[in-house]
Amino acid sequence: MRRTKRRSKQRSMRRSIRLSSSFHAALLALALLAAPSAARADEGLVTLIIFKAGWIFGGSAGSGVLTFHGKTYALKTGGLDYGLVFGGSQTTLQGRVRNIRKASDIAGIYGAAGAGVALGAGVRGIVLTNPNGAILELSGKQLGLMANADLSGLAITMKQ
Repeated sequence: MRRTKRRSKQRSMRRSIRLSSSFHAALLALALLAAPSAARADEGLVTLIIFKAGWIFGGSAGSGVLTFHGKTYALKTGGLDYGLVFGGSQTTLQGRVRNIRKASDIAGIYGAAGAGVALGAGVRGIVLTNPNGAILELSGKQLGLMANADLSGLAITMKQ
C-alpha cells in the first residue's frame, strides 16, 4: 500500500513537472515571438516649425521633416488649444521620434497639457505620444509674445 501511494505521488510530480516545463516553454516561445517586434521599432530625427496664436482658444499650424532610414519625409502640423492662451509665437523644435516601425507611424494626434511664457525668445521642451506608439522628444526655441496654460492637441500628417 505504501509503495502504491509513493508511485502515485511520483507519477503526479512527474506530470506537474512536465506541465510546468511545457508552460515555461510556451512562455519562452511567446517572449521570443514578441521580442522581435519590439526590437524592430526604430527612431528618426524630427524638425518642426510651428506657428501658434490665440485668445482663450488658440490654433497652430506648421511644417517639418522626418529623417528615417536615410530618407526625408515632409510633415504638416495643425492643432487646437483651449485654456489661457494669449499672443502669438513661432516655435522651432528638433529632436527624435522613437518607437516607430515605418515613417507613417509618426502621423497621428498628440495630446498635451502645457504652460509657458515667451517674451521675445524662450526655450521649449516637450514629450508627446500618439496612438501608434510613436514618442516625440523635442526641444527648441520659441519666439514671440505668448502666454499659455492650456490643453492642446497637435496633429501630424505626412505631406503627399
